This record gives sequence, structure tokens and C-alpha cells, in this order.
Amino acid sequence: MTGLVDDGVSPGDLSKRHHFDIDVIDDEVNDNPIEEVRLTVPITDDPSQPTLTFRTWVLGILSCAILAFVNKFFAYRRNPLSVGSVSAQILVLPLGKLMAATLPTNQLRVPFTKWTFSMNPGPFNLKEHVLITIFASSGASGVYAVHMITMVLAFYKRNLHPASAFLLAQTTQMLGYGWAGLFRRYLVDSPYMWWPSNLVQVSLFRALHEKEKRPKGGRTRLQFFFLVFICSFAYYIVPAYLFPSISTISIVCLIWKNSITAQQIGSGVHGLGIGSFGLDWSTVAGFFGSPLATPGFANINFLLGFVLIVYIAAPIAYWNNAYGFQRFPLISSHTFDAMGNTYNISRILNQKSFDINMSEYNSYSKVHLSTFFAFTYGLSFASLTATISHVALFYGKTIWHMWRKTASSVKAQVNDIHTRLMKKNYEAVPQWWFHVILVSMIGLSIFTCEGFGKQLQLPWWGVLMACGIAFFFTLPVGIINATTNTGTGLNVITEMVIGYIYPGKPLANVAFKTYGTISMSQAHTFLADFKLGHYMKIPPKSMFVVQLAGTVVASSVQFATSWWLLHSIENICDVSKLPDGSPWTCPNDDVFYNASIIWGVVGPLRMFANKGIYPELNWFFLLGLLAPVPVWFFSKKFPNQKWIKLINMPIIIGAAQGIPPAGPVHYITYGAVAIFFNFYVYRKFKGWWARHNYILSAALDAGVAFAGVLLYLALQSKDIIGPNWWGLDNNDHCPLARCPTAPGVVAKGCPVL
Repeated sequence: MTGLVDDGVSPGDLSKRHHFDIDVIDDEVNDNPIEEVRLTVPITDDPSQPTLTFRTWVLGILSCAILAFVNKFFAYRRNPLSVGSVSAQILVLPLGKLMAATLPTNQLRVPFTKWTFSMNPGPFNLKEHVLITIFASSGASGVYAVHMITMVLAFYKRNLHPASAFLLAQTTQMLGYGWAGLFRRYLVDSPYMWWPSNLVQVSLFRALHEKEKRPKGGRTRLQFFFLVFICSFAYYIVPAYLFPSISTISIVCLIWKNSITAQQIGSGVHGLGIGSFGLDWSTVAGFFGSPLATPGFANINFLLGFVLIVYIAAPIAYWNNAYGFQRFPLISSHTFDAMGNTYNISRILNQKSFDINMSEYNSYSKVHLSTFFAFTYGLSFASLTATISHVALFYGKTIWHMWRKTASSVKAQVNDIHTRLMKKNYEAVPQWWFHVILVSMIGLSIFTCEGFGKQLQLPWWGVLMACGIAFFFTLPVGIINATTNTGTGLNVITEMVIGYIYPGKPLANVAFKTYGTISMSQAHTFLADFKLGHYMKIPPKSMFVVQLAGTVVASSVQFATSWWLLHSIENICDVSKLPDGSPWTCPNDDVFYNASIIWGVVGPLRMFANKGIYPELNWFFLLGLLAPVPVWFFSKKFPNQKWIKLINMPIIIGAAQGIPPAGPVHYITYGAVAIFFNFYVYRKFKGWWARHNYILSAALDAGVAFAGVLLYLALQSKDIIGPNWWGLDNNDHCPLARCPTAPGVVAKGCPVL
């Protein structure tokens, strides 16, 4: 580059300069059309900075593998915890600087090749940091196919070829790269597709790399991180090992020990959660992520939706015995027969062909759901249409305007400053790279489903249909994501489509859902990360390699962790056979398994159509479609009332979808922390909040994660449990909250009314 700012550093010694200190040539202007991007993203680049260095590979693969292991490890526990990439983003910075200060700088030759590299090519730079964080993001993301593997092995108790399971995990994650390549020039190169969530990352990278002076009498952000990390690590020993009962405390149940109704009202896990709370960070952040990292208005919408469903709609439905709800627990992710017993799925399945036996089904019972599980499906229907309606009403014109500009700019090859810098300084990823991945992954997907004795049940045409759905939705949903930071998943659509076309095949249903839903989701993840690399001026080929390597590593580690736990922990996921207090209850996998019964074995025709019990739930599609209309109308009628636009119906409607597997206590503790930090602390101590809030969140997550893994490996895996006392029970001491209240229904541990 020419025309660099004169700051005492010669053009031949660019390594001494920060990435954001290098200016562009004088006639370049920040002509990005999005104001937020102009204010946040620097129009600078230093193409001499190394990217795929020894430090990038070592720290990147380590952070990816550790996060993949930790998140999958905790996913099987009662309070699943997801550790985000921000923990790695903060931790690798001092590690990278330490490596730069200590590793030798001499060149090393790769054996049997002419390639050479240096373990220490110079100061640890911003581009290395970005690529390591991309690695970490791959590890922090879940591998959806592992739910299916767990379902087959732990719930259906069937064998699954390890090669088939491994290929399922890899192909479902990798398929999206093909779709991303096809739409890259529209969703990445266009300045109008700006991916708002990336601006938070850009800001954090700049903050971490700008020189920070320790405040007088205070601490640097890194010192604050380690202080909170140590406290979180030490404290988690109490709820995880010594006193698990404090994860969920239900005051009502401790007072009224013999009342079903009182315990249904007071239980934080199986009831309405009135008077319940938890003193455990994994209770706060286990199901919904950290409340500290979510905007205040979104938290208010989330809590409003929770209150409307949990304290108004669901109690009305339950205590009026709609659909015979009183024959079943108030909250349960299980399916039931007409007598209130857990549905005996093996009775209606042909064991050889593993599909539905209609004569047995007709002689046994239709599938019944608990109150909250039925609401979960109704709300999922409404959430889908509400998202479409909300985006169309509030952002439709903006999206259409940006899409027209995008199409015309691509056609006319009109670029902004960031695209011009990228094209000037770096080679683009050849399109054939994406085509090779797409074709090979489709081929491997068909082989995975058709091979291994057709264990997955999905025929070749099902794979192609799932790919077709993902391909069709990648661009329109990607446009919504890239312009509004709002999206929608395809799980309901895919389950419904294959459920009608190919009923009675549970594994085919979830395989179709996985290929259709996750390939689109992965495409958007890849495109969003590519846009982050675009903003941070990372060479596209380096981004591609890191994304690909990170996905392979993360998928492999999560698969291996899952396979290890499923084969080493006796009765994992089987609550009826697990010892009291065992954390290995697999709450998310339990929901996934019962969804396979509803959509796969029985099918939507016998659940939500005229042959089923719940056809009225289809009205939720219309409810969701119409719900944003009044908000939009009043926001137009009263434009000065800015708070009206903050009412987000998709968030409100979708809030209570987490119950089950989450319980009201998780919402209550999440909401209390969210309100305290995002309203009280934000308004009273805004400077502290701006400096420490996100670091506090990352440190709490990291401390719990490391303590949980260490406790398991050092003690719990060797059956060394905590002291045998009342507080060791990993429940809220509300056993009657799970009981039915209909007369004559028999349930284990419950009085017959």
C-alpha cells in the first residue's frame, strides 16, 4: 500500500504497527452505506501481517477442541452450560503475547518437504487473534447431529455404526459451506449485507488490542477476568459437589410437603416456580446463555412472554383440564398414553424395520402431551410465522431496498471501501473450492444414509429434498439475518414435511430435519464469519481454511466426547435408572427423543391433523402471523412513542418454548440477573458496565466450565461423591409436582386421587 500515515514507522517495517493504525491511500473514503459500520469498522489494513502462523494453529485448535469438549460434556447434565467463544477470545490474547515473547524465531523445515515456517514470526497480531477466535467459535457451536446419535443409543437402545455416526456429524456440519459459496457474493461482498452481530466482535477486538493502562486503584480487564474466574471456579464446587440442592430452591415445597397443588405452584423445575430461586450460575445461564450479554429490551420481551404463558395461559389450560391435561405432569418432555402412563414406544414399533406398527398403535393409545410440552409446539408454530410477519412489517421495505441495491451493486460490481481493500490486497477463494465441498458432502450424505444397512432410514431422495429446502431458504433467511440480526430455523418445516411424506420412520425424520436445518444454519454461520473476516481484513483463503479446519475439529471432538460419555456412564439419560442426584439427565436430548416420537413415529397427521388430539394447535400459525400487526400499527400511529417499537412479538411468543427442558426457576434467575445488570447497573454505573460487563459474563462461564470438568475427572468419574446428606440431592425437593391431579390416575410415587 502507498500513502501511509507518517508515524515514524517505515513502510518496510509494518509489523511494529497495530492493524487499525495503518491508514488507506488518501483518495479512499469510508463510503460504506451503513452508518453503524462506518462508525465501528476501521478502513485500514496491513497486508504484511502473517495469519496462518504456528500460534494460530496451536491456540486455535486447542481453543476449538477445549470448547467443543466442555460444551458437549455439559450438554448431558441437568443444567447444561454453553461456554461461548468470548472466553477463548480473551484468554488467548495473553497466551499469544507470551508465545511471541518466548518462542524461538528461527525458521524450521517441515520434514520431507521444502516448506519452512517460524514458530514466532513477530508480535502477536490482530489477524491471528481473529482467526483463533473463529476456531473457538466452531468449537463453541453445537453439533446438532449428536442429539440424534444420543437418541439412538441412549433412548431407543439401538446400535449405530460408529462410522455412520461420525459421518453424520461431519456431513451435516460441512454441507452448509456449499450453500455459502453459492451466495457469498450477495451476502458477504455486498456492503448492504452488514451482519449487525459482527460489530460487537469488531468492537471487542479493537478494545483488546488498543493499549490499556491500569486505572489507579483498579484492575485491567484481564486482571478482572482472572479474579472473577477464580471466584467462579471455587464457588462452583458447592452447587456441583457439596450442596447440589442450592441449584434450585423451592420455598413452597419446603413448607407444604404433602400437597400436590402447592408443589405444582412452587416447584422451580416441574411447576410454576413461584417462590423458587437458584444460587448457581449454571441455573442462571445453563439454558438461555448469559443474561449479561443480551440487550435489556430483549430480556424484558423474553420475561413478558414467560409470564404470559407460565402464569396465565398454561394454568388456565391445566386447571380447566383441556385435552385431559390433569392426567399428566404439569411440565414434562415425555409422551403419555391415555391412562397417564409414559408412552410405551417399543409397543408400537416394529423392532426389525424400526417403523410404526399400525395395528398395535390402533389397539394401544394415541400420543398425549403434558400441558407445557403441548404449548411448546403451539408456540413453535406461532414463533415461525411471527418472525416472518415481524420482519416483513418492520424491515420489509429496508430489506427489499437493500436487496435491490445489493443485486444492482453485484451486477455493476459496485463495492465499498472494505470490499475494495480486500480485492486489492488478497486473492479470493476460488468458487470451485465450494463446489467440490458441496458435491462431495451431498455424495457422502447419501452414502451415510443409504449405507451401513440403511440404519438412518432416510433414502437418497430424502437427502436431496432436505438439501433442496436448505438451498431454497439460505438466501432469503440469510438476507434477513444479514440486515436485521433476526432469523428463523427450519426444524418445524422440515419435521412437518418429512412427517407427512414419510411417516412412521423416526430416524428418517430426525435425519431429514438435521440435514435440512443445520446445513442452512451452518451456511449462515460461515457467511457471518466471512463477513467478520471481511471487516477485519483477513485473507479470504485463510478464513476458509480456518473455518473448515475448525468445523472438522469441533465435529470430531463433540462426536468423540458424546461417544465416550454414552459408553462410559451407566444408564446415562435414563432418569428412572440413574442414582439419586445424578446430573446425567440429558434434558435437551430427552426433548429431541420425544420429538422423534411425535413427528417421526406417530407423525403430524396423527398428532396435529384430524386424526390427532391437537389439531387446534395449528391455529397458532395464524396467531403468530397476526401478533406483530397491532404493534406495527401503533408504532406507525404513535411514532414518537419509541418504546412501542421495542415490543418484539417473536421473542415474546418464543420465550416459553424452552419449557421443557428448562424450568421456571431458570427463567426467574435469568431474569433477576438480567434486570439487575442491564438496567440497574447499566444506568447507575454505566462506566463500570461498559468496561466489565461482558468480561464478567465470560469469566463466570469459564470458571463454572473448568470446575465442572475437573470435578468429574478427579472425583465423580471415580464414584467419589460428596457428603451423604439432604442437600446432596440434585433436585428441588418437590416430588409431588410431577404427579397427575386427575382422579384414578396411577403414577409412581404419587397418591391416587
